[in-house]
Amino acid sequence: MTIPNTLILTTELDLPAYVFGIAMLLIVMLIHGLVLLQIAKRYEVKSFLYLSEHKYSAVALVFYFSVMCLFLLHIFEIILWGIALWLFKLLPNLGDSILFSGSTYTAMGFMEDVLPSGWKMLAIIIAFSGMFAFAWTASVMISMTKNFRQAYTRSHMQKLKLPPEVIERFK
Repeated sequence: MTIPNTLILTTELDLPAYVFGIAMLLIVMLIHGLVLLQIAKRYEVKSFLYLSEHKYSAVALVFYFSVMCLFLLHIFEIILWGIALWLFKLLPNLGDSILFSGSTYTAMGFMEDVLPSGWKMLAIIIAFSGMFAFAWTASVMISMTKNFRQAYTRSHMQKLKLPPEVIERFK
């Protein structure tokens, strides 16, 4: 096999996209996991303390702030993918790179596939990173709603003027 044929085969199989994509996927998932666990840990501690202090509105504020932080984490990851695409000269400008990575990461696919030949598989890897990240985030948000719902129900019980010992029994 000659060198030009090897280069053609590498391009046809999108091998550079696999190597680059898997490396970026690992980086994005590592960042996602570290930040996600920090947000969840801080929410759990704060909401537990506010519940014990009967500050039910504060639990809601911490919940919504945590959800906003999760949203910003996903935006950061889209920007990270976009910067990587731009730095590797896969797309001509940073704006298009971020827009393409956002379209792909969210699996919305509202943009055409503008990646050069030999890099087409990268779009699928970016989409997988978004799906993994969204699923992980959703599982954390589901666990976060326990304290949020508890605070909401206790607040409603207070409005109904139920005795404190009844409210405290609600877990």
